[in-house]
Amino acid sequence: MSAAPEPTPKGRQRREALLDAAAHVLTSSGGSELTLRAVAEHAGVRLGHLQYYFPTRAALLAALLDRVLAASLERVTALTAAHTDGTDREALLDGVLSDHDDPRLVRLFTEVWALAAHDGEAAAAVRAFYDRYAEHVAAFVRDRAPGLSAAEAHHRAEVFVMLMEGSALFRSGITGRRTAGSDARLRETALTLLGAAERP
Repeated sequence: MSAAPEPTPKGRQRREALLDAAAHVLTSSGGSELTLRAVAEHAGVRLGHLQYYFPTRAALLAALLDRVLAASLERVTALTAAHTDGTDREALLDGVLSDHDDPRLVRLFTEVWALAAHDGEAAAAVRAFYDRYAEHVAAFVRDRAPGLSAAEAHHRAEVFVMLMEGSALFRSGITGRRTAGSDARLRETALTLLGAAERP
C-alpha cells in the first residue's frame, strides 16, 4: 500500500482554512455543535469537500489537536533554544503557562474535554494528543536529567501535563482565580517535575 501523496501548497492552505473553521465552530458554539456540516457551512464549502480532507469528526478533531500541539512545540522549542544559561526549564514552563492567557485556546480545550466526555472517538483523539504531549515532555526531562529512568521521566511528564491542563481552568478564570502564591507553588512543582531537582 503506497503512502498518501504530499499535499500541494494549495491543498495545505485549504486544509488550514478548514481547521480554522473547525476551531471557530468549537470555540463559538461548543463541542456539541462541532459537526462536519457545521464546519463546512462556516468554511463556505460543500460537505464533500470537507470530507475529502477529514472524513469523520474524529479525524477533524485529531488534526485540530495536532495543529495545536505542533504550534506549541514550535514556540516552546524556540524559547528553550534561546536559553543556553540553564534556564530552559523556566522557558518551557513560561511557554506552556502563556497558553493560559489565550482565552480562545482555553475555550477550545474546555470544549474538547466536554466533547470527549460524551464521544468515544473524540476521547481517543484527545488521549492520543496527550500521549504525544507527554512524550515530548518526557524527552525534555530525560535530556536535562539523564540519570532518571525512562519510566520516571514519563511519570513526571504525565504529571506535568496533568498539572498544566488542570491549572488552565483556574489560571484562566473559568473555575477559579490565579494568585501570586498559587502561581509560585505551581511553578515550583512544575520545575521539579521538569528536572530542576533531580532525584536518584
